[in-house]
Amino acid sequence: MLLNTMPLWLSALIVVGLPTLVAMAGPSLVRRRVRLDTLSINNEVAGFKFATVGVLYAVLLAFAVILVWEHFSDAEANVAREAGASATIYRLSDGLDGEARGTVRKNLTAYMEAAIAEEWPAMEKGGESAAVTRALDNLYAASLSYRPGDQRGFAILSAILHQLDEVTEARRARLLKATGIVPTIVWVVLCTGALITVGFTFFFGTRNLRAQSLMTGGLALLVSSALLVVVAIDHPFSGSVKVGPEPLVEVLHDFAGARASTR
Repeated sequence: MLLNTMPLWLSALIVVGLPTLVAMAGPSLVRRRVRLDTLSINNEVAGFKFATVGVLYAVLLAFAVILVWEHFSDAEANVAREAGASATIYRLSDGLDGEARGTVRKNLTAYMEAAIAEEWPAMEKGGESAAVTRALDNLYAASLSYRPGDQRGFAILSAILHQLDEVTEARRARLLKATGIVPTIVWVVLCTGALITVGFTFFFGTRNLRAQSLMTGGLALLVSSALLVVVAIDHPFSGSVKVGPEPLVEVLHDFAGARASTR
């Protein structure tokens, strides 16, 4: 979505600022064409209908906000799970014999570096990196090529493969979440509902036009701010508000510190 790739202040101006200003001008424009006494006649009926429309739209909007927030939180959790499993593999590799230890660690480091440098930029566009897939394949090959000589070795290899499966599942989950979760039809309903809900207030008749404009602007500000939240976090790995690779970066720093301490 184009709005998601813009700076947050620009998205806020387009989604919140402009609609609020237009909404505040709405009552004045309607009042020029329809007299106050004509509008006031329908206040009671319009108020009842507005309450119904407002409740229905509030439920839909709250559902969308909760949905994208859970989507965003799951994306953060998947990255943390991937980093934790990678750190566990590195520590378990201490139990490997001979060249296997260095090979597994080398391929694990290559995978994480490729994920940070190549896959995060790719996920901003909803894609993935072939280089990261190859690095993961190499890591599997390095782990499966190890031939344990005792029960301890079999247990360590089994644990490494289990954590490697965790890395694979976490990566696949974050790639799936790189695309937005809100479908086009829901966006159409959200935007149409916002127009109807805010536009409804144009046709109330109050003597204090300034107060009516301020109330309409407040409603538009609240609705558009909620829509901005949906826009900002619908794609968890792109835009101004996004999930970064910091957990993987921290694990790589731990790897570097562990290597330095063993020298």
